[in-house]
Amino acid sequence: MTEDEIEVRSLTGPALEAALDDVARLRIAVFRDWPYLYDGTLDYERAYLATYRDNPGALLVGAFHHGQLIGASTSTLMEDHAEAFSAPFARLGIPLTDILYGAESVLLEPYRGIGLGHRFIDLREDHARAMRRRYVAFCSVQRPESHPAKPENARTNDAFWLGRGYAPLPGVIAEFSWKDVGAAAETTKPLQFWMREL
Repeated sequence: MTEDEIEVRSLTGPALEAALDDVARLRIAVFRDWPYLYDGTLDYERAYLATYRDNPGALLVGAFHHGQLIGASTSTLMEDHAEAFSAPFARLGIPLTDILYGAESVLLEPYRGIGLGHRFIDLREDHARAMRRRYVAFCSVQRPESHPAKPENARTNDAFWLGRGYAPLPGVIAEFSWKDVGAAAETTKPLQFWMREL
């Protein structure tokens, strides 16, 4: 498998609408694994992704192999995203209107490690510049090292993000709730913010 075999394109209008259920299923599948352990539902995902449909500041990128969606990346203007994600920035003195929020990049496992993550970040940063944003930020869930569901071979994306010029923001932590796989109810998780200036 090579990157050249994958078509990566921004989705808008009817193409975005047509892909929403596939993006929802992709998010559910990828985030079910470590470290998110997200027990997602199609109804929740459809409602979440609908916010991208008519928002000119939002970006939805799809990666396709033989017409099948195998990866997706979303971004939105920080002031348009959930307050739980924008509130931690209040004490940094950076206006939310200077930040593009990289909501997620999800990719099926067989397609990892061939450069698609770089393509997603490139398109996200291009979009940030087009939206006159100085910064791109995203966050990543923090799990205890001793978590019973942590795989022995678990690795983070930290080296990749650092290599792209992103760095964790000390003390800038969002909190968000979802139901873990196998759990009876939602619990709140901390998410560490990373950011770079363009």
